[in-house]
Amino acid sequence: MPLKAARARKAAAEPPLMLDVLKQFRVLLRAMESHYRQVERRSGLGGAQLWALAEIAAADLTMGDLAARLAIHVSTASNLVRRLEELGLATRTRTRADQRVVRIAATAAGRRKLRLAPKPSVGLLQKVLMETPPERLAVLHKELGRLVRRMGRIEPGAATSLISEMIAARSREG
Repeated sequence: MPLKAARARKAAAEPPLMLDVLKQFRVLLRAMESHYRQVERRSGLGGAQLWALAEIAAADLTMGDLAARLAIHVSTASNLVRRLEELGLATRTRTRADQRVVRIAATAAGRRKLRLAPKPSVGLLQKVLMETPPERLAVLHKELGRLVRRMGRIEPGAATSLISEMIAARSREG
């Protein structure tokens, strides 16, 4: 009986694994929040704007291409590019062959801004996910999918929301 009581006391003294996982989520959120604050402070751009600018500078893209690379809606990509254009960091041009197709390019000022901006330009979480081996990413995808489904209350459009904007909104709320 004393051994059983000792195990029970030890189990009660150790935090449940659930609390350790909760702490890991907190650490992830804080790290992203800190990174996006640093990006904005040092570059004057939001995290999503910097990521969009990095993608635009890396390749010849259409608005649809940019939306796909950022996993966001085309209208959200268009709003990001419009702001980058207002800042003189990107340009939009319609193709002659099809006026519906908009090509995006970084300006010299945009490329300069990108060189001076904090790294990673794509965002901290995005960079780590890109570096994660496919088999581990598949396991993470599966487990997070289960977690999301069990939570039940899923906001429409949440999957295509920009993390940096969600964090910025949270910071504004206090």
